[in-house]
Amino acid sequence: MRELRDLIARNRNGSGEALPSVCSAHPDVLAASLLLADEWDVPLLIEATSNQVNQFGGYTGMTPPDFISFVRGIAARSGVDASRMLFGGDHLGPQAWRDQPAELAMANARDLVAAYVKAGFTKIHLDCSEGCAGEPAAVGDALSAARAADLAAVCEAATTDPTALSYMFGTEVPPPGGARAEEGPIGIAPTEPANARATIAAHRDAFAALGLEHSAWQRAVGLVVQPGLEFAPDHIHRFDTASPDLLSPALEGHDGLSFEAHSTDYQYQDVFPALAQRHFAVLKVGPALTFAYRQAIYALDGVASWLAPDADRQPIAPVMEALMLDNPKNWAKHYAGDAATLKLLRHFSYADRIRYYWAQPQATTAVGQLLAALGTAKPPAPLLEQYFAPEVIARAERLESRSPDWARALIYAEVQTALVPYFACIGVAT
Repeated sequence: MRELRDLIARNRNGSGEALPSVCSAHPDVLAASLLLADEWDVPLLIEATSNQVNQFGGYTGMTPPDFISFVRGIAARSGVDASRMLFGGDHLGPQAWRDQPAELAMANARDLVAAYVKAGFTKIHLDCSEGCAGEPAAVGDALSAARAADLAAVCEAATTDPTALSYMFGTEVPPPGGARAEEGPIGIAPTEPANARATIAAHRDAFAALGLEHSAWQRAVGLVVQPGLEFAPDHIHRFDTASPDLLSPALEGHDGLSFEAHSTDYQYQDVFPALAQRHFAVLKVGPALTFAYRQAIYALDGVASWLAPDADRQPIAPVMEALMLDNPKNWAKHYAGDAATLKLLRHFSYADRIRYYWAQPQATTAVGQLLAALGTAKPPAPLLEQYFAPEVIARAERLESRSPDWARALIYAEVQTALVPYFACIGVAT
């Protein structure tokens, strides 16, 4: 992860660079992201979370080695060199086992980080901010930092090359997947500078207490803080680029550290360079990319209704609706409203909880039938223009030579259109 440390050094020197971090396990999202990184000739940071991928399989069914093999397979099929990829572990800590006593949860967390490091993940976000059974929902800086240092020591021992590892830490993280519906369209308060300084100091002291001040702490690259942005199911909390930069001074005296921003999805294009100038060197994005994937699939479903109205297949939306109703656990706690509102949110939400259902067999079958019904003959431009923006169609035309077919090129193009603003902070399209 020397590339990340080099980028952070340039960012701290005022380069305005930031590395996009793609947080998704969807194969088409990953393929589109890899192809875009190849187009721009830049590295791509791909991250997995502890709930998504862990030593027991996570909700994707993948262990850390499985995930890396999965992504490398997509890269190989896409003609993207594996050296372009960087792998990160996000929210690594006891969260997945927080209903257990701390001793058991931390034992699992130690096995988790060891599995990530041994598999080849090199950017490690140590997040021990959530309490375990019998503890407060959020623990204080001192305990969180002590647990993070404990896990850093495990990482150092688990790898054959500790110098390849870089550590992110921090406790002020937005809820994964965005704010809940009931939180409403209110302002999002950025992290207080004093809190950022306290977090840095607590982690520095905790690492030193374990004798890591000259090893792991030297490869700590930053902390996750709230810059003042967020998204919820039906609204976006916009970052105010005119607001004063009160957080950057918290980094003074810590030349190797930067900030990492979560939940940057759906922000205006000028937000990303503004964040980079404020020393946010890592910008995470996830739901906005699967949101774009869903847009493309639903649009292609509309195209197919004209091209192949008699095809023996089920329309996509009813299939997804049935899956979400049969297993509501992935959306029920995130959406609120009457029956009509909930139905809309299940399909059209910035939180994009539908993303948890695309890997279900019924969904993959329906998408496969859709792509088969569309065939290989490209439809007339006016039909595509009914469902896709001109810039997406133009990008898809450039992608056709590197895509399985014209329909998949449109899917990739829709995803890339959501991702391009992030890449503008790190390179120039070739």
